[in-house]
Amino acid sequence: MDDRQPMARLSDVMQRLSILNSVPLQIQPEEAEPEPPTCPICHGYGFVRHNVPTDHPDFGKAFPCQCRATEITELRHRRLEKLSNLGPLMRLTFDNLIVDGRNPETPEHRHRFRQAVQAARTFADQPSGWLILCGPPGCGKTHLASAIANIQLAMGEPILFVTVPDLLDHLRATFSPTSDMTYDELFENVKSSPLLILDDLGTQSSTPWAMEKLYQLLNSRYNSRLPTVITTNHSLEDLDERLRVRITDPDFAQICHVQPPQSAALQRLGQTPELLRQMSFESFEPEGRSVDARQKEGLRASFAAAYAFAEQPDGWLVMIGTYGCGKTHLAAAIANTRLAANRPATFVSVPDLLDHLRSTYAPNSLVTYDELFETIRTAPLLILDDLGTQSATAWAEEKLYQLLNYRYNARLATVVTTNLSLDDLDPRLGSRLGDPNLSQVFEIEAPDYRRPDARIRRALPPRQSPRGPGGRR
Repeated sequence: MDDRQPMARLSDVMQRLSILNSVPLQIQPEEAEPEPPTCPICHGYGFVRHNVPTDHPDFGKAFPCQCRATEITELRHRRLEKLSNLGPLMRLTFDNLIVDGRNPETPEHRHRFRQAVQAARTFADQPSGWLILCGPPGCGKTHLASAIANIQLAMGEPILFVTVPDLLDHLRATFSPTSDMTYDELFENVKSSPLLILDDLGTQSSTPWAMEKLYQLLNSRYNSRLPTVITTNHSLEDLDERLRVRITDPDFAQICHVQPPQSAALQRLGQTPELLRQMSFESFEPEGRSVDARQKEGLRASFAAAYAFAEQPDGWLVMIGTYGCGKTHLAAAIANTRLAANRPATFVSVPDLLDHLRSTYAPNSLVTYDELFETIRTAPLLILDDLGTQSATAWAEEKLYQLLNYRYNARLATVVTTNLSLDDLDPRLGSRLGDPNLSQVFEIEAPDYRRPDARIRRALPPRQSPRGPGGRR
């Protein structure tokens, strides 16, 4: 649902703002008709003078009468509403906000949304610094921004709400000879607004002129320390670097991810085959088809580590072993355990992941590369199966490094399975996967537990290994 109102003449709003800020609020003849002299205090004039000595500061000054105080307050509130540029968004308040958000798919989603609501309420009561609301379209960030605006209006404080594309259109319109307001007047009023709410940053045309105006606006408010609310459905890292530096200042800005971005492509990643969905810790044989005590102990240790990780994902879990040793079963069991507990988990094989990323470049793709990549690399729990089986292109290696390096620096819970040793991987990946401060690494030496004759084949001396026609040892 698009909550944005049709574009209004922002210059008209700004002219009213200038009048409100420079001229004391008075009731004009066209706004309130004179009433019969029924009030015993002011006799219908609406104002009184206090009976004070001539040297008193209030001597000779006119003050609103008690009979007009409510009317004047209501008139000021109506003017502030017009100045706010909220329009139909005035209906969006904290009272009609959905408690768990519009997409309460997982506890992680609900937790993020409630944190954002609390941050918005705190900001609405005492605007200070900048509040950045991030999330995909429809997650509720515009509702939160509008609720902040309505709280401030109820307190009698002026605010200005405007979408970024509309703001830039208004600024361009001032260059027209028929414009009622100059560019300098409009831009100065926006820059100096007591509380500015910028909706949908990042959806504007990324022309050099647009980037320059946004930088000038945000840099001015940043230097003046003026309260500002910004909503965006883009990754902050995708924004212009000059804007990002201001927006992400931890001493001044609070960043709230209302909801982690979702996409159709990511949903397809979560659609694991039926065989993987059936893999659980209960269906796993802790000793597999191990031949000796060392193999049994290694498999048991891997099983225990995976079970503990599923209970409390923390750090990285890396399982190394040949095909069929059980590492994918354990990784899938972790994902299934988390999902059964209504906890987030993203399971994907590395070749499939790279195929999904490549598909985003297609003209008919429903999701952008940036959106999908950002979603994967920030997933609360990511399980990458079969690292090392992908095509070893420069592009693939670079994407995997970017993905794992980000999660390494952010210390995000990650499970990786591979049939390669750490020394055989890209050195950049191997050094991060093998970091003992973050990773638990388990080498599974057990044979393929899916082959009934695996124990016999591995137990016989090499020269006596049975061969079939064209068979292998």
